[in-house]
Amino acid sequence: MTEIRATTASRLPRAVPAVATLPPSGLAGLNPEWSSLAEVAESENAAVTHGWHVLDNGPQLDALGVIPVGTILCVHGNPTWSYLWRGLLASATDAAASGAPAWRVIAIDQLDMGFSERTAGFRPLARRVRDLGDLTDALDLAGPVVTLGHDWGGVVSLGWAVDHPELLAGVMLLNTAVHQPVNDAIPAPLRLALGRGILGPATVATPAFLATTLALAHPPLSSEVKRGYRAPYLTSARRGGIGGFVADIPVALAHESRPELDRIAEAVRSLAVPTLLLWGPRDPIFSDRYLDDLVERMPHARVHRFEGAGHLLAEDADYAAAALLWLGDAVAPALVSSSRSRNGDLGTLDQRMGASPSPLTAVSGLLAGDAVAPAPLVETVSATRAAWEAAATHPLWHYLDELRGSDETALVDMLPTPRTVSWRLLSRRVRQIGAGLVHIGVRPGDRVSLLVPPSADLTAVLYACVRIGAIVVVADAGLGLAGLTRAVRGARPDFVIGAAPGLMAARALGWPGRKISVAGFPAPMARLLSVEHTLAELISLGQARLSAGDDLPPEPAPSDPAAVLFTSGSTGPAKGVVYTHGQLSAVSNALFLQYGVGVGTGLVAGFAPFALLGPALGARSVTPDMDVTAPKTLTASAVAAAVAAIDATVVFLSPAALVNVVATAAALTSDDHAALAGVQRFLSAGAPISESLLAQAAALMPQATAHTPYGMTEGLLMADITLEGIRAAAGSAARPQTADAAVHEDGSVLLANPVGGVCVGASTQTTLIRISALDASGASVGELSEQPDVTGEIVVSAPHVKDHYDRLWLTERASRRGAVPGERWHRTGDVGHLDSAGRLWVEGRLPHVLVTADGVVTPVGPEQRIETLPEVSRAAFVGVGPIGTQQRVAVIETVPPARRVHRASEPLAAAVRAMVGSPVAAVLVVPGLPTDIRHNSKIDRSRLSRWATGILSGGRWVKP
Repeated sequence: MTEIRATTASRLPRAVPAVATLPPSGLAGLNPEWSSLAEVAESENAAVTHGWHVLDNGPQLDALGVIPVGTILCVHGNPTWSYLWRGLLASATDAAASGAPAWRVIAIDQLDMGFSERTAGFRPLARRVRDLGDLTDALDLAGPVVTLGHDWGGVVSLGWAVDHPELLAGVMLLNTAVHQPVNDAIPAPLRLALGRGILGPATVATPAFLATTLALAHPPLSSEVKRGYRAPYLTSARRGGIGGFVADIPVALAHESRPELDRIAEAVRSLAVPTLLLWGPRDPIFSDRYLDDLVERMPHARVHRFEGAGHLLAEDADYAAAALLWLGDAVAPALVSSSRSRNGDLGTLDQRMGASPSPLTAVSGLLAGDAVAPAPLVETVSATRAAWEAAATHPLWHYLDELRGSDETALVDMLPTPRTVSWRLLSRRVRQIGAGLVHIGVRPGDRVSLLVPPSADLTAVLYACVRIGAIVVVADAGLGLAGLTRAVRGARPDFVIGAAPGLMAARALGWPGRKISVAGFPAPMARLLSVEHTLAELISLGQARLSAGDDLPPEPAPSDPAAVLFTSGSTGPAKGVVYTHGQLSAVSNALFLQYGVGVGTGLVAGFAPFALLGPALGARSVTPDMDVTAPKTLTASAVAAAVAAIDATVVFLSPAALVNVVATAAALTSDDHAALAGVQRFLSAGAPISESLLAQAAALMPQATAHTPYGMTEGLLMADITLEGIRAAAGSAARPQTADAAVHEDGSVLLANPVGGVCVGASTQTTLIRISALDASGASVGELSEQPDVTGEIVVSAPHVKDHYDRLWLTERASRRGAVPGERWHRTGDVGHLDSAGRLWVEGRLPHVLVTADGVVTPVGPEQRIETLPEVSRAAFVGVGPIGTQQRVAVIETVPPARRVHRASEPLAAAVRAMVGSPVAAVLVVPGLPTDIRHNSKIDRSRLSRWATGILSGGRWVKP
């Protein structure tokens, strides 16, 4: 670490005292009724008083006639002021007015900041913690209190929290740090501000520090909001506190605020109250390493990272809705009894505490109030759960132990030349690598990011990690470099095991974790990539450890986390999905029960996750010769070669890979055809697949039953249908051609008689599928139901559904909304319906539902009908305009492909409109529709909607 001398107030311009004042009128979002001034005596010397400016919605709550269940004490950081919390004051007041639990919000301006008094003195951390205590004493603040802090105000709020345990009911923090390791460099912007000769000019003499902070918002702040933040700091005489805060950063051990920071950092470990950490990962000041530190100190905390948000999280995301939602879940219920004692109207309070969703829950349409599962569903779940528990499952390494003496093939590497690995060798390597990892310091619960292409090395490393209790982080290269960077940084691995491309990317982009290489490098390159060990060294170290009599650590429990698997990112930033050991074992059990994949099965997996499950099933497995980042590179010959290499009986390919396999089928030799004839089951999943494509692929494997499973990263096998089943579904009673509205029992207007969709079959043996019906606004509000022909969000439950999302508390809460108490259900975000035969039809994604003036429209049905036109190869159906009055727009790829973006010809547009059967505002032709990177087949309708909006609003006719 570059030594930076402790900074003191002597390096700042001389401060000028000034009394506390009220803010000027007209500041955007700031209600003048919240502002008041308080004169507060110092606890150490009552003769010394200071004027404080405070925002407080208490008078408004009094006017509403409501009694708050508690107080939220908000403390800003540097260089902001209580203006930072205006959104929470407004949201909390509105929520109370709507009948939700009432929270008093007190947001203070720290002394020398905002519109509080300029004291002309230097106020180190310990003094600021006492200042806050003096203020709350003067306000006669009674519990329960929940603190909320940001930046340096987070530390001050925590200092107050640990000093007032008798009042404390909870803790909330936005981006902050409570500990700065002596050996770690402080964030670069702060290092710059602390530089000699820079501190005073950057923070006090000029508004540079303030301007730089305001520039950290995503998206940029409006001029009105910037004016609000600048209002207290218009002159250098008003900015002394900004410099004082920077000067108080305890960089060195000798800094006078270091003991207080250390005291608070250690004391928070004893805080047992509910805790919420809301984080903006695009923060150049408080990176995720500070979040890691907070989580380590408060492991019970709920955490949500708002991807795309940064240091000014309060401006970047709806933190207020998240905070109030969490308070309603975690804090308010525990305060009912104490609130009752202060409120004579018990019935009214009970009604408020149990009130249905208020505006504060509208973080998204998915965060409405929990629905109560009907009794028949509870009974069905109970019966099914008993069957699940009776099903035998094994830990992932079961067959590695059972077959460790076998020379039969476990897996085959196809690159660069075929290489066969026996069960004996694989089992030995897993144990050696596991012991080697333990030797270099990998412990149970440590996260290990695997940046290794599908191979024998990846398989051995993955099973070694899970066997010793490390948590593997799998974010495949199909996410693209930007997506992979977000995933790895968000997962915060302790170790990274990678091949050369992954390690070079890790070096260039600053990915965290100690580095281990699967191959050797020359010493200079190894140093450049920060490689500490190689896979060969781990094997040698592990073998020495085992030979010395040391064994592997005890086996992890089924409830221990085993993996963080990242979603494809096809509908937004990729999410980390956490699986326990028991849940991953249940995935392998589901594959065995559904398809008979087990000992003796040869599995060709053109999708890496299924290749990695081969050893867990006792199956021999192989990944065909392909670029895993580009599924369309897979050829029919490569599939045949992989089948022949292991006498495969099961083949799994993605739809995108399947397109090129069919397209290159003419290159198959007689030997290739003979190999493919031995396949018994063929699976394709990951995105919708047409009957014709599945049929063409099935023709290459004439003895195989063709299946298309339905699932997602959060639940890999939820439903299944065969080619024959697809044909039977298509030949069943004709679907209605218009969508009708129906009134549900709860009064919601629901979309009934759905039009079209992709039939993905019935639920698998260990899965339950229900529908949460859509209302007229496109929100999934219905109770979980098996009612046929009602469109809604698809909700699933199975023993192999994910445990939770990693550091995405809001997303996890939304995904479980309406679940049966005590059961694990997952809202998929997919929209569809069940038919009278119990088959599931997928009609699109919830974010892609159109809400027009005529009602709710799902996109897949119109797309299917458009694609029946001979001039159309592929179509997307999107909405343009405000929700409720969206216009329908069709975006199509043509045959032959177009070279440029343009409006469809009048005859083609008329044909499209005739197939849709409802008004279509525009038909646009593009050379290619945007799809996700991993599957190359999921159309990004959200992106298309934004693009079409720009085009139709007079923007440039560029490719989407």
